[in-house]
Amino acid sequence: MNVYYSTDHLQHQPPFEIFDGGDKIPNFEVPERAERILAAVKSAPWANILPPADFGLDPILAVHDRGYIEFLRSAFAEWQARPADEGIEKIALLPATFPPGRWRRTPKSLLGRAGLYMADLAAPITGGTWQASLSSANCALAGASDLLLGEKIAFALCRPPGHHAGKDYCAGYCYINNSAVAANRLSAHGKTAILDIDYHAGNGTQDIFYHRSDVLSISIHADPDFEYPYFAGCADETGEGAGLGFHHNFPLPAGTDSQAYLATLHTALDLISSFDPRFLVIPAGMDLFAGDPLGKFAVTTTGIRQIGHEIASLGLPSLVVMEGGYNNAALGENVLALLQNFANR
Repeated sequence: MNVYYSTDHLQHQPPFEIFDGGDKIPNFEVPERAERILAAVKSAPWANILPPADFGLDPILAVHDRGYIEFLRSAFAEWQARPADEGIEKIALLPATFPPGRWRRTPKSLLGRAGLYMADLAAPITGGTWQASLSSANCALAGASDLLLGEKIAFALCRPPGHHAGKDYCAGYCYINNSAVAANRLSAHGKTAILDIDYHAGNGTQDIFYHRSDVLSISIHADPDFEYPYFAGCADETGEGAGLGFHHNFPLPAGTDSQAYLATLHTALDLISSFDPRFLVIPAGMDLFAGDPLGKFAVTTTGIRQIGHEIASLGLPSLVVMEGGYNNAALGENVLALLQNFANR
């Protein structure tokens, strides 16, 4: 199994985030996450670790708004170039003002554009965010290229993650939607399904594919009635226009254990089988694990192994894309538990 990883992720080190209720805390999405996974994967005899190629901006602009991508590329340098503001440390850019839904003009000011293009306070932009995000997307695109060349499985060790990033915004530690960029590329060569198993709803992916019928998008996640992202991920959100019926959310209650999760997974797998895709993209978050500090599920490592077994049993060419997971001590073991099913099929 080819595993795509880039050291560029080390350039992205957000010093803080503004957590629920307004607390300024150390960021949960840290370089250690990817390094723990890399160390674990290196121990597996089936892993072939490779750097990604540079696929340029075209595959990214195929799913993201050009104005947003330009903002992401230039925002930190523009922030640093501003005259000094007393008392403000220019180590990470976050907005202070967000537009109401009906007012969506693009402001000239940097902070105005930050409010437009940044959906929350959990995705600060630092000096290394752009390069890390670009290389993360290239990891996913490299994995997609493997499938197009006839490989049955690839793993994109993406950091930062991507599934909360929508067409024109970053959010929830995510800047470029790696899974969506890869799925869009694959969809040019055949129907593609996305099965998001991160604890949090894949709202950015939903946003990108909501009006399309060539990509089936499914997300199994914590109910947004009590969990981030709150405003998307409900069961009645099933697509619009040509995409009606091609998006499915499976919101689950707090405390969902392995058995309950697997029961829902079987329903999702039946939908994928009926869609009969050529390719499968799996945004994989390990924050569904019982010991995750940002999750409220009770899925065990054994449960994660069984989840991988059930998905791999579809027999589809599959790209696993790393998303969340914040119990760093267990992260490597859980990723291996998921991946070994694909490596051994």
